[in-house]
Amino acid sequence: TMNEKYKSFGIYFAFLTMFHFSEYLFISLSHPQSLTLDSFMLNHSIQYEIAAIISWVEFFTEVYFYPDMKRIKTLWIIGSTICLSGEILRKTAMLTARRSFHHLVQFQQAEEHKLVTDGVYSWFRHPSYVGWFYWSIGTQVILANPICFVLYAIASWVFFRERVNTEEITLLNFFGNEYVQYQATTKTGLPFIEGYKVS
Repeated sequence: TMNEKYKSFGIYFAFLTMFHFSEYLFISLSHPQSLTLDSFMLNHSIQYEIAAIISWVEFFTEVYFYPDMKRIKTLWIIGSTICLSGEILRKTAMLTARRSFHHLVQFQQAEEHKLVTDGVYSWFRHPSYVGWFYWSIGTQVILANPICFVLYAIASWVFFRERVNTEEITLLNFFGNEYVQYQATTKTGLPFIEGYKVS
């Protein structure tokens, strides 16, 4: 049918809406003191907004020229599975860390900021980033956007490598040897990202 080629955009948009709504919802559950309109993460960064727009441009350009590639239901299922898994991992991390979870890297240690190493934090040092990393790539699988799939993978990897380094420097300042030991036993969870190591 004519509308079949647009279905994947509907699935993608549902995941996008759910992601931003649940960011706000889970901050309200885990760390209500820090809740603001920014907790929706809609104004995360100009790069994030540009990336979204580029993915829409790619989708609608390819729908016009190659409508059949947008009808591959297998990609909808694979992409949705990746998005849902990433979403669940990220939200579980937020609930596990509770008051220690922040949308921005904290450079001053708050009294309630504890080093969380249990639950999903025993699998990865940065489960919320792992969840977001795969969620963002999953959105492009749903859309069957080959160009943005590659661009999102690269851009997300560069963003999180930088972010993990910055965050781990602050965590080493806050927790010292306790964090060094945690690093020794638990990976970041992000492919080919080691984190900041004290030499």
